[in-house]
Amino acid sequence: MSNRTLIRGGLVITAAEETYADVLIEDGRIAALAASGSEAARAWTAERVIDATDKYVIPGGVDAHTHMEFPFGGTASSDTFETGTRAAAWGGTTTIVDFAVQSVGRSLREGLDAYHAKTDGTCAIDYAFHMIVSDVDESSLKEMDGLVGEGVTSFKLFTAYPGVFYSDDGKILRAMQKAATNGALIMMHAENGIAIDVLVQQALARGDTDPRHHGEVRRALLEAEATHRVIQLARVAEAPLYVVHVSAEEAVAELAAARDKGLPVFGETCPQYLFLSTDNLAEPDFEGAKYVCSTPLRPREHQAALWRGLRTDDLQVVSTDHCPFCFTGQKELGRGDFSKIPNGLPGVENRMDLLHQAVVDGRITRRRWIEIACAAPARMFGFYGKKGTIAPGADADVVIYDPAAEQTMSAATHHMNVDYSAYEGKRVRGQVETVLSRGELVLERREFRGRAGHGAFVPRGLTQYVN
Repeated sequence: MSNRTLIRGGLVITAAEETYADVLIEDGRIAALAASGSEAARAWTAERVIDATDKYVIPGGVDAHTHMEFPFGGTASSDTFETGTRAAAWGGTTTIVDFAVQSVGRSLREGLDAYHAKTDGTCAIDYAFHMIVSDVDESSLKEMDGLVGEGVTSFKLFTAYPGVFYSDDGKILRAMQKAATNGALIMMHAENGIAIDVLVQQALARGDTDPRHHGEVRRALLEAEATHRVIQLARVAEAPLYVVHVSAEEAVAELAAARDKGLPVFGETCPQYLFLSTDNLAEPDFEGAKYVCSTPLRPREHQAALWRGLRTDDLQVVSTDHCPFCFTGQKELGRGDFSKIPNGLPGVENRMDLLHQAVVDGRITRRRWIEIACAAPARMFGFYGKKGTIAPGADADVVIYDPAAEQTMSAATHHMNVDYSAYEGKRVRGQVETVLSRGELVLERREFRGRAGHGAFVPRGLTQYVN
């Protein structure tokens, strides 16, 4: 007997439309939609019926940028794949794309296998991988083709972090040329790390050691310069480009200029850049360390350009860059030297709610909320139609969302494995009530029903934005 669920009476919101519809789920997939109260909908029966009256019925969120169990600066991010995917589900995200890491001197295959081992049997929701390429050479370039065939179709390189992840322009160009032949998408962390390191050393020599100096040395102009440079390299390679965690007005301008030329250049920003600023980095008593991430938080004036970019589609995706480190024992490694503070913020649980608050505040529409949080990341990374929408044949990754609920974000109530919230005390309207992943209940009326190991690896196709 088939396993059927029926969601009745909600406002179904996708990137394309809003409609009062009943949703029939069968064997883990969306089987059909029909107008609420219609003859077709009234004829449906199911073992489980969910009443979504006065609620939104939305696709599960797709967070295309997370770092669970990520090694950084002698420590590792505090969320495991088990705790991080559970927290994601609480926040209405049903798919993450995390980063497998190639260590210098090792193969891409070894890096990917290590991450498959970390995720095997641990994830509460579905997951996919991007591959961080730390060592561009003949063998890693050849390996890229094989990974694309396995559904790892995006590769991340860095103009930042010399001596760790940094690639020079020649290596970046070669990776882009390879992507132009195999259809992969190159993702770039765009900051001029060589110049930033000079400014870091000069700041420390002056005795400027507090967390706020992390933001000051990582100049917006050096983000814009690196963004401009990788766009030109992508043009030379004739390859599409996705710039991660865009934070500065000047960097948005570089993306917009490239897109105005019709180039396949795309950008992502994150909630921290939309809602936080250098005011947080400047909090006294080392509290600012909680907000150290790269690219860094910017002065508040940059936020308007980011929101505008999201409205005009010069920025297509909002991901979290979820990379949590506990304040006690991890962020504290940088007391007296901001350059030793592990870079990263928690946020995988907060993204859908923060973006809904932006709907409440009139910054974006409801459909744009679903576009930037669900549909666009799924299209960008090659699994739209399976993820990111509510349509017949799609995976039944569905969230029942209560737009009228009010909540206060806090470390006391979140489910991320980290001892602070980047949004402590922030009041927002809207809350996830029930979450289905491939038709299985993960969250039911704010009660966790999920389990480690339900989440499956999702092989991805090529980016649907370009091909």
